[in-house]
Parts: sequence; C-alpha cells; structure tokens
Amino acid sequence: MKNTDEVPLARRLGLFDATMIVMGGIIGAGIFVNPAVVARNVHTPLLVLGAWLIGGMIALIGAFVYAELAALRPRVGGQYAYLRDAYHPIVAFLYGWTLLLVVQTGGMAGAAIIFGRYFCELFGLSISEQVVATLALAVLTAINCLGVRAGSNVQSALMLIKLVAIALLIGVGCFGPVKTNPAGVESPVDSGGFAGLARAMAPVLFAYGGWQTASFVSGEMRDPRRDLPRGLHIGVIGVIICYVLVSYSCVRVLGVANLARTNVPASEVMRYAFGERGAQVIAAGIAISTLGFLSQSILTAPRVYYAMARDGVFFKVVGHIAPRSRVPTVAIVLQGLCAAIIALTGKYDQILNYVVAIDVLFFGLTGASLLIFRARLQKETEERLRVPWHPITTSVFVLACWAISISTVAQFPRNAGIGVGILAAGALIYPLWRRSPSPGED
Repeated sequence: MKNTDEVPLARRLGLFDATMIVMGGIIGAGIFVNPAVVARNVHTPLLVLGAWLIGGMIALIGAFVYAELAALRPRVGGQYAYLRDAYHPIVAFLYGWTLLLVVQTGGMAGAAIIFGRYFCELFGLSISEQVVATLALAVLTAINCLGVRAGSNVQSALMLIKLVAIALLIGVGCFGPVKTNPAGVESPVDSGGFAGLARAMAPVLFAYGGWQTASFVSGEMRDPRRDLPRGLHIGVIGVIICYVLVSYSCVRVLGVANLARTNVPASEVMRYAFGERGAQVIAAGIAISTLGFLSQSILTAPRVYYAMARDGVFFKVVGHIAPRSRVPTVAIVLQGLCAAIIALTGKYDQILNYVVAIDVLFFGLTGASLLIFRARLQKETEERLRVPWHPITTSVFVLACWAISISTVAQFPRNAGIGVGILAAGALIYPLWRRSPSPGED
C-alpha cells in the first residue's frame, strides 16, 4: 500500500524546460567532431548531408514513438516504466541496471573528461583533466540536489549558450571564406556507396541519441501529456536543423577530403576564418556543450533509479525524496559517484565502445513496446497523440535500432561482450531484490 506520508516529486517543469532537456540530451560534443567521421565513410557532399538527414528522420520517428508513450503513460522513470509495463519488471530492471553501470555513467564520464581537457587547454592549467572532470560532476550533482527547478535552470542556461556557439559555427561556415586545397589532398575515387552510408549511420545515430531522457522527468512536469510530446517534437526538429547546417558548414569550408583528414572539424573551420582566437572560441563552446550534456544527464537519469527503488528492485534508500527540495537526492548522488569513479580511473574508452550496442538495443525494445500497448488498447477511442503511419514507421525505428546494435557488436565483439556480461550479471542479481515487497506506485 502506498504511504500517504511520502513526499511526492514536485511538478515544476513546463514546455520550455522539456524542449531544453530534449535538445540538451542530444547535443553534446559529437556534432563538433562527428562530421569528420562521416566524411571518412562517405565521400561526397550529398552523402555526407544525406547521412545526417536520414539519422534525423530516424530520431524524429523515435521522438513520435516516445511522445505517444509519454501521453499513454506519463509515469516517473519514463522509458523504464514503458519497458516494465509492456514486458516484465526484469526487462525494466536490466535497462536501469545498464543505464547506471554502463550507458549513462559511461557517457557522463566521457563528457566530463572532454570538458576537463578543453577547460585545461583554455585556461592553461597543468592539473589533471580527470580532476577537473570529477569537480564538474560534483558541482553539477550538488546543484541538482537543490531541486529540479535549480537543475533545470542551469540546464536551460547551458543549452542556450551551446546554441549560440553552434550558431556562430554555422554562420562562419555558411557565409565565411572557403578553404583552398594547397596540399593537393585528393578525394577518394568512390563515393562510399551503401556500405559507407551504413557505416556512417553509427556515429550519426550516436550523435542523435538522448531525446529519450526527457521522459525520465515526466513525473515532474506540470502537464506531461501536453508538454512532453511537444517538447520532444520541437527539440528533435531543432537538433536536426542544427546538425545538418553544421555538417553543411564543415563541408562548405573544408571540402569532404579535408574534412575527412581532421579530428577537430569545428576548430578547423573557426581557425581558417579567425585564426587561433577563433579556434579558442569554439573550444570554449565545445567545453560548454559537454558541460550542458553533463547537466542534462544528472538532471534526468536518477529518476530511473528512483523508480526502480520504488518498485522494490533496487536499494530502498535510492527511492528517498528530500522533503525540502523534493528530488531523489540519493539517486542523484549515486549516479554522480559512479560517473566520478569511471572518470578518475580513466577506464571509459571501452565503455563508450559498447554503449551504443546496449543503448539502441533498449531503444528498439521501447519502440516495440508501443506496438504492444496499441494492441492492448485497440478498442479504445480516446483522442491522443499518435505516431504517423504506425505501425510502419514504428517498425522501421525498431529495426533500425536493432540493426545498429548488431552492427556495433560485429565491429567491437570484445567490448560488446563486456556489455552482455553486465546484462547477464543484472539478470542474476534481479531475483535478490524481487524477494522483497511488492512494487510501489508512481
């Protein structure tokens, strides 16, 4: 039975917050470097831009899927709750388990290290980038413990600064000078074709990932049935526009051949236009971008661990809500601690290799859950947001996600094996928690 004395989560977020959370969850450091990765796999401007458009369409379908799920089930924990209700509690548990130990904290540690690296370069500091990363994690964790409004305000501010940096890069790339080819860099004879486009989709979809984390805070939105779907659509469409324009800017200024040769395309574009000062400006933008991604991760994902604890499949204390701030402080601190450990040890490289395989596996399962919910509710006539051209579009999303997962396993079998091992460990541990109490209610 639900304890009536429990402190509920505070519903303080609106449409603007939802949109900023969606965009902040997607836009990280990847868009500043991944155009070069794409250009190494496909060798014409049309295919480079086409890869980002195709990835954007897949992400948009995913946003429609998650928006309908949010309208159907505006529950605390978002994706975790969808998997629990569609399949079995163990599927939801394994999602939360890998989110905490692999996907979310591994991504956070990687973003924190990138922030530490650029921060040290910008200010000429000689301290370890791991130390800076840990301090950034600690500060943002503390801010989010103050309340969802404090965390959301910081997230929104960082997102706006990030968009300014992207706008600057787009402006320079679209209207600035075009780089010549003094070194005589030759473009590959072949275009890369379908095989190259398939390989390019991995970094593209990785860069587009993250929209789903907005669903984690649906229990803290004033009107989740209205604001979360709108925030998902506005946010994903905004990101598609940003990504395609950034990619076009890099191709226009550098050319596909020069773009493929660099590891820092954004810095190259700005350096060509404004010299080293321009490169420093965009480096600051990249640092803020990674910090914004970090803030969004700390704001959203702990609600999954909170929901797991409420269901009796995780440590009970993780379900604690602070009476004053009305946020799951223990869950927030736990996530920050795990990410800090990974950042300090520096063992995040392997994790980042198999994050994609595990993450998109659960994307596909979540998309398939909509097929299940639709079948259960087929006799209902309630007016609600629906995925256009369902079930075709939903099935395309599911199959695309699973194809990327299989492709990643094929390319990185050793690292993917570590992810599978963590999944298997979660399946063995799950029964230990299921011996205690019946699931709590949202």
